[in-house]
Amino acid sequence: QVQLVESGGGLVQAGTSLRLSCVASVRTFSQYTMGWFRQGPGKERDFVAAISWTGTTRYYGDSVKGRFTISRDDAKNTVYLQMNSLKPEDTAVYYCAAESDGLVTTVAREYSHWGQGTQVTVSS
Repeated sequence: QVQLVESGGGLVQAGTSLRLSCVASVRTFSQYTMGWFRQGPGKERDFVAAISWTGTTRYYGDSVKGRFTISRDDAKNTVYLQMNSLKPEDTAVYYCAAESDGLVTTVAREYSHWGQGTQVTVSS
């Protein structure tokens, strides 16, 4: 079984930065594609970022390109989401996701494992 635990969310001012972390309880973390999704108030779950198991391929949603950066530290079984220049529109519950098949994907249904989410609130 795989357990994903997100942390780092909170209440911040627009224009500031925040870093989310996701720790995976797996022994083969380096073989997992990792992704971040978010769901804002009254919205559907949306793709944010994904990173390949090699760490060399990264995808980003259009609304966060140039502001967010996904990275991974296999020694710590952790994936990060660095969020800069935060906007009120970024307010959402952020979810970490993992898939062992290896193909980087932006589609939520293609991920097999999900964390419980961490709340990010950005005020004006």
